[in-house]
Amino acid sequence: MATTVEKTLVIGISATALFDLSDSDKLFQKEFAKNPHKGMETYKQHMLENEDLPLDEGIGFPLVRALLSLNSYQKEDESPLVEVVVMSRNSPETGIRVLNAIRSHNLNITRSAFTAGESSADYLEAFEVDLFLTTNESDAQKVIDSGSCSSAVLSIPPTYKCDIPDGQVRIAFDGDAVIFDETSELVYKKSGMEAFHEHENISQDIPMNEGPFAKFLIKLAKLQVRLPMSIELSPVRIAIVTARNSPSEMRVIKTLRSWGVYVDEAFFLGGVEKSNILKAFKAHIFFDDQDVHLKHSSLVVPCGKVLYKTNSPLNKLKKEKETKSN
Repeated sequence: MATTVEKTLVIGISATALFDLSDSDKLFQKEFAKNPHKGMETYKQHMLENEDLPLDEGIGFPLVRALLSLNSYQKEDESPLVEVVVMSRNSPETGIRVLNAIRSHNLNITRSAFTAGESSADYLEAFEVDLFLTTNESDAQKVIDSGSCSSAVLSIPPTYKCDIPDGQVRIAFDGDAVIFDETSELVYKKSGMEAFHEHENISQDIPMNEGPFAKFLIKLAKLQVRLPMSIELSPVRIAIVTARNSPSEMRVIKTLRSWGVYVDEAFFLGGVEKSNILKAFKAHIFFDDQDVHLKHSSLVVPCGKVLYKTNSPLNKLKKEKETKSN
């Protein structure tokens, strides 16, 4: 039966981000390196023999569970508020273990894609996905380069467990090169902090261009509007956590206003460590583009790394810096 997801927030997530499949993945990588054909056969046999064994929660599980809980506010004869699609490089046969795990964890996930080793990134537009979460960097890069939707790479779950209030979804974003495009970040990288502040102060009434996570943030804002309570009391809480500070903070607030996006909390840290703020905010996930911030933040909250487009000026600068350091 055909359905429309125009108003529905659609999350695509790899099986390895939703569940802990690290042991299976290590086995595959080890055996595949020795003999690709034998490695695939060994992995297949492992998945078949263990398909009835439960899988533990992966790094993206708490976010998915919290987002799906919002469907309790769904009105009759309306499309779901949130839909989750599991995207897996498993074959349908080896994917049975993933499907069993979805059922055992009582996740209301009805859509899935099993591509037998092919990139699942090719099918995101067909599923009308707004955000794709994956542990595979090449898949995320492919999505970022195509611009089909927002995407981030999830890696190691945090060692600290936040006590997040039940019934809430708490998502935090960095600003430049994540929500906003990389123009302002390039000014800073090329000309320094003083030039950056001057540029942003002069341009504070000119909205910034959309970055790789802008459309997802805007769709999240539309989800807030569909909920039955006032936006100030919404179970969806959004935070901006950025290294910007005065006088560059005004442009952030005015840009979000021009997009019709309401954020609950904004932190302009001026270079202060982000992890303490994120720990206090109790984020289900935090999206950032810089390893220097993710290194500490990923210890206290689940984090998604936002990659630069392969041909972007910011990526070029990054690679030049890495080459010089080596």
